[in-house]
Amino acid sequence: MADISSIDAVQQMLAEQGYVCGRPLATVVFLSLKLGRPLFLEGEAGVGKTEIAKALAASMGRRLIRLQCYEGLDASSAVYEWNFAAQMVAIRTAEATGSADRKALNAELFSEEFLIERPLLQALRPDVNGPPILLIDELDRTDAPFEAFLLEALSDFQITIPEMGTIKAPEPPIVILTSNRTREVHDALKRRCLYHWVDYPDFDREMDILQARAPEASEALSREVVAFVQRLRTEDLFKKPGVAETIDWAKCLLALDVLTLSPEVIADTLGAVLKYQDDIAKLQGSEAKRILDEARASLDA
Repeated sequence: MADISSIDAVQQMLAEQGYVCGRPLATVVFLSLKLGRPLFLEGEAGVGKTEIAKALAASMGRRLIRLQCYEGLDASSAVYEWNFAAQMVAIRTAEATGSADRKALNAELFSEEFLIERPLLQALRPDVNGPPILLIDELDRTDAPFEAFLLEALSDFQITIPEMGTIKAPEPPIVILTSNRTREVHDALKRRCLYHWVDYPDFDREMDILQARAPEASEALSREVVAFVQRLRTEDLFKKPGVAETIDWAKCLLALDVLTLSPEVIADTLGAVLKYQDDIAKLQGSEAKRILDEARASLDA
């Protein structure tokens, strides 16, 4: 059974799943679990907000239910839908057999058999392993009406289906919301949650993360990779590389049997680190060598 009795225990529990975090983040996770409060994580893409939900689910042995947000997401898509195709088959079958008792048929059509559960409803269902972890990912992609609906759902942890009544969670799920801050999330929703800004890690922590997620990389290569990425984040880029890109790049370099960085290797593998052509174009020619030289100088210092 997962030990969540203290901040140190939570930090260790996450580390065992390869998730290296500082004490401030471990503290807010501990408080979220202890108080049963939703946890709202904001930060740039690729800094590990989604991964913490996966690490918690694995370490606690809980089911992970993920609601991936997108523009235009509404309550029906997030909560439930009726299986209209199956309902039509049932209606046609009842008509063909002459057993179309309207009241009985209506009760059958709007029963659990024809209900398609979406993430929010799934998260309210009891589970033998304990309340699931509900990850509401990239909330900033949705709009205000969905936020308002979510505000009510997270307050009472219950959902009303007009044809069936109210469904309430016997135990509230562990809720983690993430945002890349492409827009501001309303204060009313934030007040329901414990908040933490997940920033880019410093050099030492990013080294720890890389060693945990790509242990086969040599220390020398890992140091060069982390120093280069850290230096790259100070450049004027459209999208700065996150920790996820650091890990991906190191794995790409390992697949190519690279032992040390060079401008040529960097040019060949930039697509693992930068995801926009304008950013990649900025590092052509002597720019990659300049940043590599500065990264190595920082290591020597």
